[in-house]
Amino acid sequence: MAPLVPRMHLFEIDDMAWFPAFLRAKVQAALTIAWTTHVPILQKSSPARLVAKLLTSNLKTTVRDYVFIDFCAGAGGPTPSIEKHLNQTIGSAAPPTATTTSSSSPSSTTGPTYAGVVANGTGGGAAHGEPVRFVLTDLHPHVEDWRKASSSSPNISYVTESVDAANAPADLVGRYKGEGKKVFRLFNLAFHHFDDPLAKAILKNTVETSDGFGIFELQERNLLGLITCVLFGIGILLAAPYYAFIWRSPATLFFTYVIPILPFVLVFDGWMSALRTRTPDEVEALLRACGAEGGVDEWEVRSGRDTFMWPVGKLNWIICVKR
Repeated sequence: MAPLVPRMHLFEIDDMAWFPAFLRAKVQAALTIAWTTHVPILQKSSPARLVAKLLTSNLKTTVRDYVFIDFCAGAGGPTPSIEKHLNQTIGSAAPPTATTTSSSSPSSTTGPTYAGVVANGTGGGAAHGEPVRFVLTDLHPHVEDWRKASSSSPNISYVTESVDAANAPADLVGRYKGEGKKVFRLFNLAFHHFDDPLAKAILKNTVETSDGFGIFELQERNLLGLITCVLFGIGILLAAPYYAFIWRSPATLFFTYVIPILPFVLVFDGWMSALRTRTPDEVEALLRACGAEGGVDEWEVRSGRDTFMWPVGKLNWIICVKR
């Protein structure tokens, strides 16, 4: 059922140029925590692990045929956690140690491998036991954060140069297609940021250059979505001492309790995100109106909403693949 409230493309404080960078980093860290935290009893799994399950269940035995490129990775977000859970799920052994490459191509550093015993075959001719690779990109690269993420897994690489999701570099997409891989684009808590013209441009470029894409949002345009944001703010108030100790950051406590900028921004931006979030039907309408060459009828659109935190937290997802 369509939401009673029409979509409104409002502003988020975290997007504003005047918002201090050190506070933005803490907001992004809090969002990553929301993606990767698993609270027993309340949650069967973290949202990031749920995304990994959705990718494997929808792509099935062809999952190893894809390279997953996060086009709005920010500081890393949930993608490193998705990579870990997905490769653990399919039982992939890690490849030989990787080395750093030039800044004009995806880069990676060496790191510990994931132990795994391959029990099943793969689809599309992918090598038996080959792990799935993930690439971090963004219009504003967070190279230091990505370097840390890639050091934890040889299956994560990154592009040091700016990457526009509406105009993906031909060498980025072509490199993997030249290896016989398909390209799957990820938009984690990102697609709601684009207004309609930009969203159409991104979808057009995606359809013309990629083989699949996924849109994953932790909020939705209804009352439950607004309540989830409030509960997230309460969770930040409760968890701030723990993370302030882990991060060795007294400023986290100051801007949570003395001047409560962090909980305010997280709840306010969460509400704005909910009001900006599109339904699957609205995304499909943009897809059909994007003007992509070759049309979009050959694409299969799947969508759903899965609970990541009982009773209100819902992961809203759209997965599109070429038929």
